[in-house]
Amino acid sequence: MLAIDNAALAGRLAGVSAALEPGRITAICGPNGAGKSSLLQCLAGILRPDAGAVTLRGEAIATMHPRTRAQAIGYLPQDGEVAWDVAVRSLVALGRLPHRDRGEAQVAAALTALDLDHLADRPVSRLSGGERARALLARVLAGTPRWILADEPLAALDLGHRHSLLRHLRDAAAGGAGVVLVLHDLALAMNHADRVLVLDSGRLVADGPPADALDVATIETIWGVKARWLGEPGARALLAG
Repeated sequence: MLAIDNAALAGRLAGVSAALEPGRITAICGPNGAGKSSLLQCLAGILRPDAGAVTLRGEAIATMHPRTRAQAIGYLPQDGEVAWDVAVRSLVALGRLPHRDRGEAQVAAALTALDLDHLADRPVSRLSGGERARALLARVLAGTPRWILADEPLAALDLGHRHSLLRHLRDAAAGGAGVVLVLHDLALAMNHADRVLVLDSGRLVADGPPADALDVATIETIWGVKARWLGEPGARALLAG
């Protein structure tokens, strides 16, 4: 279990608590500036809360050895940077650094999962925005972490690759991994998450199954938009205005 307890971070989070379970997809939603990325970074150990604690299976991640934490938690920032213009295969292989092995099978599986086999030898500088986003996520997946934490991983993807990635993340959760995604698209959260956390001004204002956390009353209160859901469970669309 990955848990955050009464975490506060000046100007970003105000007493947030949640216990996240493996084997599930959890979406973090909220308006701009709500604290979504800050919460994800605290869960990943990138940021340390001013108060409160983050624990992984009862152990404070702040005191874990960095390699141990990196083996357990794979983190994808919203705007990942690539310092060197390496080939896609080399970039993805960096995900194996915490394990100190080449992990050729894991790298190959990540390339295939993100439809990058035909781009494996291409320099990162020659990728489109969507291809680059997939390569960065493949680097996370190559590390086979027990927790996959990704900030807006679907934003730059086309419809086909978005569907493929969601299927892969669902398979990862079914295999026992915990998946935590920051999502702006409420329909994606409604249709693909098992649980939704809604933040507003650094506070957790809703937490539960998507149909409860993203009901129309919450959307109107937090996003200031009158809306209604259309369609069947698992294939719902949000009509706003």
